[in-house]
Amino acid sequence: MSEYNFEEINERHLSEVLEIYNYYALNTTATFHAHALSIDQMRELVFFENPGYKTFVINKDGSICGYAVITQHKNREAYDGTAEVMVYLKPDYIGKGLGSSAIRYIEEYAKSNAFHVLLAVICGENDKSIKLFEKNGYTKCAHYKEVGKKFDRFLDVVSYQKII
Repeated sequence: MSEYNFEEINERHLSEVLEIYNYYALNTTATFHAHALSIDQMRELVFFENPGYKTFVINKDGSICGYAVITQHKNREAYDGTAEVMVYLKPDYIGKGLGSSAIRYIEEYAKSNAFHVLLAVICGENDKSIKLFEKNGYTKCAHYKEVGKKFDRFLDVVSYQKII
């Protein structure tokens, strides 16, 4: 059984990453997009002008299992040491330790690129993501009540942070 490896996203990965994201958009509250995205819309979510922000695909045996993102928190220079992190896995890979591996990978990247704080912004009912980030040392720092609406329900958003 081979290990997972991480590589920076490029155009050839885009359609598989889009398929993963659209699964979550159409079937879950893990993202607040409520419709399938186009390839161009996905490109905007995973490619960044600022070279410090990256998306990494997660491969195993030549197949993409998921992807991890480190992106801008807010467009103000005082926040330059803070980034948001996201991990999206194909459903078959959830619960197998890959999410934690992805977080550790992103944290090492963040440390080597002078980030100080990482944030995870999660739907309040997404227990799997909450447990994943808590297990990896993130602490709850905010709870926004009913700020999103999807599937005809108002949803809370929680934020978790880790000072690295």
